[in-house]
Amino acid sequence: MANLTESEIESAALAWLAGLGYQTVFGPDIAPGMPGAERTDYSEVVLAQRLRDALAWLNPQVPADALEEAFRKLTLPDSPSLVVNNHVIHKYLVEGVPVEYQRADGSIGGDLVRVLDYDEPENNEFLAVNQFTVVEGRGDSQFAPTRRPDIVLFINGLPIAVMELKNAATENATVWTAFNQLQTYKTQIPSLFVYNEAMVISDGVEARIGTLTADREWFMPWRTIEGEELADTRLPQLRVVLEGVFEKQRFLDLIRHFIVFEDVGGGVLVKKMAGYHQYHAVNVAVQETIRACVPPASPWQVREGEGTFFAKSRKDAKPGDRRVGVVWHTQGSGKSLTMAFYAGRVVLHPAMENPTLVVITDRNDLDDQLYGTFARCHELLRQQPVQAQSRAHLRELLTTSSGGVVFTTVHKFFPTDSEDLPAPGAARQAGQHPLLSDRRNIVVIADEAHRSQYDFIDGFARHMREALPNASFIGFTGTPVELADKNTRAVFGDYISIYDIERAVKDGATVPIYYESRLAKLELKETERPKLDAEFEEVTEGEEVEHKERLKTKWAQLEALVGTEKRLNLIAEDLVKHFETRLEAMDGKAMIVCMSRRICVELYRAITTIRPDWHHEDDNAGILKIVMTGLAADPVGWQSHIRNKQRREELAKRFKDPKDPFKIVIVRDMWLTGFDAPCLHTMYVDKPMRGHGLMQANARVNRVFKDKQGGLVVDYLGLADQLKSALANYTESGGKGQTAIDQEEAVAVMLERYEVCCGIFHGFDWSPWKTGGPQERLSVLPAAQEHVLAQDDGKNRLVKAVGELSKAFALAVPHEKALEIRDDVAFFQAVRSVLTKSTDDGRRSPEEVEFAIRQIVSKAVSSDEVIDIFAAAGLKKPDISILSDEFLAEVRGMPQRNLAVEMLRKLLEGEIKARGRKNLVQARSFAELLENAIKKYQNRAIETTQVIEELIALAKDLREAGRRGEKLGLTDDEVAFYDALEVNDSAVKVLGDDTLRLIAQELVKAVRNSITIDWTVRENVRAHMRVNIKRILRKYGYPPDKQARATELVLEQAEVLCKDWTEKG
Repeated sequence: MANLTESEIESAALAWLAGLGYQTVFGPDIAPGMPGAERTDYSEVVLAQRLRDALAWLNPQVPADALEEAFRKLTLPDSPSLVVNNHVIHKYLVEGVPVEYQRADGSIGGDLVRVLDYDEPENNEFLAVNQFTVVEGRGDSQFAPTRRPDIVLFINGLPIAVMELKNAATENATVWTAFNQLQTYKTQIPSLFVYNEAMVISDGVEARIGTLTADREWFMPWRTIEGEELADTRLPQLRVVLEGVFEKQRFLDLIRHFIVFEDVGGGVLVKKMAGYHQYHAVNVAVQETIRACVPPASPWQVREGEGTFFAKSRKDAKPGDRRVGVVWHTQGSGKSLTMAFYAGRVVLHPAMENPTLVVITDRNDLDDQLYGTFARCHELLRQQPVQAQSRAHLRELLTTSSGGVVFTTVHKFFPTDSEDLPAPGAARQAGQHPLLSDRRNIVVIADEAHRSQYDFIDGFARHMREALPNASFIGFTGTPVELADKNTRAVFGDYISIYDIERAVKDGATVPIYYESRLAKLELKETERPKLDAEFEEVTEGEEVEHKERLKTKWAQLEALVGTEKRLNLIAEDLVKHFETRLEAMDGKAMIVCMSRRICVELYRAITTIRPDWHHEDDNAGILKIVMTGLAADPVGWQSHIRNKQRREELAKRFKDPKDPFKIVIVRDMWLTGFDAPCLHTMYVDKPMRGHGLMQANARVNRVFKDKQGGLVVDYLGLADQLKSALANYTESGGKGQTAIDQEEAVAVMLERYEVCCGIFHGFDWSPWKTGGPQERLSVLPAAQEHVLAQDDGKNRLVKAVGELSKAFALAVPHEKALEIRDDVAFFQAVRSVLTKSTDDGRRSPEEVEFAIRQIVSKAVSSDEVIDIFAAAGLKKPDISILSDEFLAEVRGMPQRNLAVEMLRKLLEGEIKARGRKNLVQARSFAELLENAIKKYQNRAIETTQVIEELIALAKDLREAGRRGEKLGLTDDEVAFYDALEVNDSAVKVLGDDTLRLIAQELVKAVRNSITIDWTVRENVRAHMRVNIKRILRKYGYPPDKQARATELVLEQAEVLCKDWTEKG
């Protein structure tokens, strides 16, 4: 790929799309004013005739005036909000455009005008256009800002997808510069994105896909083509995305079934698209649902090409066996959304004949959370889900003849007291649940399908079977079903899709979880330390609240030991110090998990004694809160922490908001499952947990959030054995990856990276950085830079090593070994910062922004506070465009010679880059001189002193070149053309300066009058401009043999100036 250009990557993408059956067109060929024009104006983003034709052939029964109304609704969105308009258009694409018209009998009829044909892909027109120019609004100014995305995909004339491609061989052109460019396009040409369903970014090697509202962390890779297995890693990611997503049937399926808008509060809409693991898992689950629900004799066939992932049909599955299977997708990878996508697909499948879906959980708070997700996704379901409020309400909902999405806890399937005794002469056994429906098109969707929750032999789930004897069952879980759990398999069947921790972390769907034991930090005697019993059974919060007298003795004894005042005070002290140190490294939130509600309250008191300002009576203020249930009969001291459902929901909103000062929550059971707060990065566990429950709780910290490198679970109770057991079950079940990585591993990596950095500074004394005041610390930096720059490739080695150390340090904090080296890390960061600081605009890309160190260095100067390279060298920062003699003299006198070279190189590069935006020839000439000088220096061909003199001379020449316009009596634009003509020495001799000046002035006028939108990619306009340029050159007698070269140079120069004029215009 090293020699590829951006246009070649574009050509490869177009070839792959052509292979999928897309028509490909060069944008300028269908631009306004061209023979094949498909737009009358550059502000039009819809190919109007193609859309009109599609509406007509897809809706032959709809009158022409109604089709025109549909066209108007599609092309004239009426909201000022891009996302709102995009939402409206998405609904039109999926459901059709609502129109009214007068029937033949005079009555008014309504209809939905189809925009896309989802059943027959070939009935749609798929078009890929490269270099599609858009000018926002209808401004007539020829210099109005224009934007030209690399590839736009149209279906039936609507721009459904936009792709931005970069060249992998260009150092600064990454997949994230493509992402940034798309964000610019959204701001500057929003009309193009009103119809957008997918955005693709690629540098030719890496490729990612996201939606209109997706932040950087939610532009995700797409790893499959057909779906059953991951694509061969030797294939370019761009090809996998194009063939995996944009194959016609798959892309239509994604638009119709796998895109959802969620209101995340305050009217803010977030658009989400299924990841590859969700898309293929859902499709195989639908396929298996039809098999499980529909008796063998049914004529229905599942459409081929639905695709699977490790998403595969079960080998032992039999038609009509009512066991759909289990989808195991690791926690944090979007399981709730996968369930909603699945429900939307099943509801619409014709073989299911308007099914009833029953979504069950085992706890009220989980029921509320999952119901909330489905309610926000009601457009996928084509109906509002309903939450059963009682046993009677549930029975009423399930006696319907068809349809419905019903949410309930499994407990509501318990028989009433009167049903515990059989009626005289009844066939039903005592305690048997009455039949509610014997329909086969009922699907029970179980969240976290584990025996421990549902008890399929003689508990609630047995009654569910009695109530719905012909229902089919599908289980979704974030943790594996234990191998010994035969009953769960008997109800659901085996796995039909697995998406494990390793895959999720590699894809960036989750972050890794690290584990740190703090037992040793608590100075407790052996007799004071709680012991966890292998046979220990947990008591739920509900049991604790409602059945105090029934609390198991073993639990009560352990609770007393865990909750001693001395122990809680020690934990509070350690926890406060630990979390405050974590916050210095990485802003975010923490959750504390306690064994009982009493301990929650006592620990709250202990912590707020140390940090009184963390407490606040008001729910809308304060850093620390408890979230738990309770009764009026609970102790008075607990009552301020017991909140109703609405108040708990308001606290949840606060906690999920990364900017809200509510940083730490103490829980007992609440929020441990199904609760998503991506900014949560640390969990303190002081509660006995194991297996599924332990993994569920740990997963609260594995959500992706900005630059979060990993989550940390801090153990105060000694859960290492339980974690090992959970990991053993995980790997036995076929999962890969570690459920929790020992923090010592992160520390070991950090120390390894630390040694590399120390090696670079071998023989250099940086102790003043650690012991001195601000001035002493600052004075170390010039010598440190000199030390690095004197080494072979020292700068690049340091940048890489410090970047790796920063990430490892963020994961290790606040381990004592991390704290021991934090001042050294800050020093390495500071040196890296001043060495990489750019001189043009001071901005750094996200890759260059350090992950961990922003606030780490408690009293030292942190990397973000370090003054720039000039101040660090004791110099005033110059006005780069002036390069004054005084400043150059200062640089010449610097004792740090290598640093002086580095500084001059940066200044000159910045100035040459700025000149290149106006004067191509001049910039190229100086860039070549600079490159030659630096090469000689790097090869040690000349002394440092000599290269400094060369660079100072170059700076002066550059300064003089900038003043040539004044001497020649030309504007900067005219000088740019003058330089393009002057490259030819014989022309100068023949014509002289005066004639060249006249030619330059006339060229500026001619070029300004000739340019039109898209002229740089339209060969007919360029040909016309070449004719004009040659005419002017001939007119003034420019040497004929040099005219062709001069013409091309002038054209190149015109492109550069045109961009400059456009930006100013």
